[in-house]
Amino acid sequence: MSTAPALDPTHTALLVMDYQPAILAFVPEGEDRNALLGRVEGAIADVRAQGGTIAYVRVGFTDADWDAIPASNKSFAPLAQHRVMHHEDPAAAIHERLAPQDGDIIVRKIRYGGMSTTELDQRLRERGITTLVVSGISTSGVVLSTVIDAADLDYQLYVLSDGVADPDTEVHNVLLHKVFPSRAHIIDTAELHALLRAAA
Repeated sequence: MSTAPALDPTHTALLVMDYQPAILAFVPEGEDRNALLGRVEGAIADVRAQGGTIAYVRVGFTDADWDAIPASNKSFAPLAQHRVMHHEDPAAAIHERLAPQDGDIIVRKIRYGGMSTTELDQRLRERGITTLVVSGISTSGVVLSTVIDAADLDYQLYVLSDGVADPDTEVHNVLLHKVFPSRAHIIDTAELHALLRAAA
């Protein structure tokens, strides 16, 4: 059993971040991608079954969003220049296997973090959410930015080690083993299942 502290599902949200076709393309096709989607699918079902909240974060731009990105932004200026990830593009939709349901939180972001350009924090607090379980692609992008922001906002944090992925395995491992543990409890989807069952 995990050494992570107990969680209360009624005050817990699972963050499902950047699980969009255009971003999933960075995860090796076939077994890796299918297994990753399957694990997150299972985590969503587990959290739903115990009365927790599912919060989806996706990246998507309007024309105005692209126009507002300065050339100095090293990461996002190229996206604006090439008009990539329009918010209505099917490649920017949430993957169909993880499709949201009524009552879920869905926010659209225009930078790395799940909180910096969205109303996610406000919407979580309105529901009394104090604990976040984080999944997303990529570990060095949305997951890193969101974990840092959420830790500074005093959420109790769990990072799903098998619900995050990154094109760079070395960076992924350094973040999971060296950086995140000072801010979050590192668990996998099996440990999440056990924590939720224990809470029930």
